[in-house]
Formats: sequence, structure tokens, C-alpha cells
Amino acid sequence: MSHQTLHEITLRIAGRIGESIVDGPGLRYVLFTQGCPHHCPGCHNPETHSFDGGTLVPLDEILANILANPLIHRVTFSGGEPFVQADRLLPLALELKKRGFHLMAYTGFTYEALLERPDGRALLETLDMLVDGPFIQAQRSLDLPFRGSANQRVLDVPASLNAGRPVLHPVHHTGA
Repeated sequence: MSHQTLHEITLRIAGRIGESIVDGPGLRYVLFTQGCPHHCPGCHNPETHSFDGGTLVPLDEILANILANPLIHRVTFSGGEPFVQADRLLPLALELKKRGFHLMAYTGFTYEALLERPDGRALLETLDMLVDGPFIQAQRSLDLPFRGSANQRVLDVPASLNAGRPVLHPVHHTGA
């Protein structure tokens, strides 16, 4: 897929928020991918579960939408499950990284499971932060920064890749 242009690659999305302060630190653009295999009970976005729903949008249109706001320098990939479309999301992530954007993703997979997926690892390598693990309703808390349940971790992805193990991001504890 790497020889295709951003115009030729489409991503199935559920929606987008142009400016958010709740989906990661700072003012962020949030892209909600469509399709999720996890079906966590109590999911905040159950409408994103169907793999047939949402809208197919060319990556160049998504990039233009992000770049249209000069205040945005941070992007969050949410869902659904962004890592089920990792091969399609990767070219967008690489283009955003090239432009100096801070990238974050939410996933129901664990960091360790993503390392086992070739497309998952490639997308991981573009990220600054990752919130991993399924939402567990019994561990739900409104007091956790940027995550819904206590089992989920906010990871510093570059530090994790360098250390060869998951490394918690300082925001995991502070919310700052």
C-alpha cells in the first residue's frame, strides 16, 4: 500500500472532532475509526463497532481537514479500533509525524499484543502516547486521566519501544 498516494487510500471512519481537550493532553483533532472486534460492555462508542458502518474517506481529505486548523498540532486516533485499520492509518500517521504532530491512539488491544502484529508495530512506532487495553465496566472511573477504566494504561510509546517493555507516561498518574 506504500506506493499509493494519500488520495488513493481510504479509511473507514465513524467521525471526527476538530477540537478536543478530553481525548489526550492539549488541544487535539480526534479521528474515530469505524469497526471494532472488542465489543466491550459499556463501551462509550458502540456505534463504531460495525465494520460496515461509517464512511470511507480518502486520507488526503482527512489530512487537509486536520491541517485546516493552525491551532492543531496533536492528533488522537480513536474508534472503534484504530489498529484494525493500521495499514490504512499508517500513511496518514507518517505524514503527520513528518509535519511534527504529536500522535496518540486508543486501543482495546494491549501494547504487548500490538507488538505481535506487523501492521500494529508499524503504527505504534509513529505514536507518542497510547492508551491500551479493553474498557472494563467493573473498573470504570471518572477520575482517571484520559481513560475509562483502571486496567487501561497511558503509555509513553517511544520510551516503551526503547526499554523493550511498557513504560507509563507521566500523564497516567497526573492528568497533566
